[in-house]
Amino acid sequence: MTLQDSRNGKNEVDKHGSGSNMVAGNVIGNVERFSGFEDEYDRFRPAAPQLAVEILTKHLGKRPSVVVDLGCGTGLSSFIWQDHADRIIGVEPNADMIGKAQNKLSRLGGANRLSFVQGYSNQLDLDGESADILTCSQSFHWMEPQSTLKEAARVLRKGGIFAAYDCDWPPTVHWEIEDQYIRLMDSVEAITATLPGQKDTVKKWRKEDHLKNMSESRVFRFTKEVVFHDRQPCDAERYIGLALSQGGLQAVHKAGPAFSAVLNEDIAAFRDRAEEFFRGATLDILFSYRMRLGVK
Repeated sequence: MTLQDSRNGKNEVDKHGSGSNMVAGNVIGNVERFSGFEDEYDRFRPAAPQLAVEILTKHLGKRPSVVVDLGCGTGLSSFIWQDHADRIIGVEPNADMIGKAQNKLSRLGGANRLSFVQGYSNQLDLDGESADILTCSQSFHWMEPQSTLKEAARVLRKGGIFAAYDCDWPPTVHWEIEDQYIRLMDSVEAITATLPGQKDTVKKWRKEDHLKNMSESRVFRFTKEVVFHDRQPCDAERYIGLALSQGGLQAVHKAGPAFSAVLNEDIAAFRDRAEEFFRGATLDILFSYRMRLGVK
């Protein structure tokens, strides 16, 4: 894999995937799971909330000089730091996702203080003790935790912070539409369990174990969980898009018509219920987040 060197300004992405040079401890299916729907992901998924920046900056006790966003995807959790850190580096193994992030960055007129590199959370092209904050927004459950936390310990300065934060699905709007969302995702899970090779190529670590893994790593002198919320405007199109941008549902579509056809009825029911609920209006919905942070 060609890794963008964050120190010399290279901007190359391995368009052939990451399997042939997979860094030990990573799972190729976890990387390839996010290929091919970067536009939908970027359009419908929520940008990381500014409250995450506020929480982490206050725990750090100063403006961070270097923030590294691991598993940054299309940059939704990286761009929020632009006015709040001297330098931000987004790291992402998937070529389609990092390509989307780099295209967005180029439209802003250059790198500025933000850059994106293709790489893995457990093998960063960064000097030791060079970062103030490492974040994993909606991504740590796709990373091998022990090797990632070991690398975090190497890269973080003393007093630096590692933070893994995720939003709960579905977002809060009304129990009936949320129930329909959950029913759709239950169908997705049932189908993905039958996909050829799925169990052998994809591995997800439990989000509920994040804090435990961080505490037991002995990397951090302080760990805790923070729960917070973020209100965002949403219409039926976006609420439907949030569901359709989920990696499991996309995996079913990629498996072919024989598998995706099984979901058609559930998707149609969810779409009808969302359109009936929103009735063309844009409403505020609530994204609820759980952040597990550790101070080195």
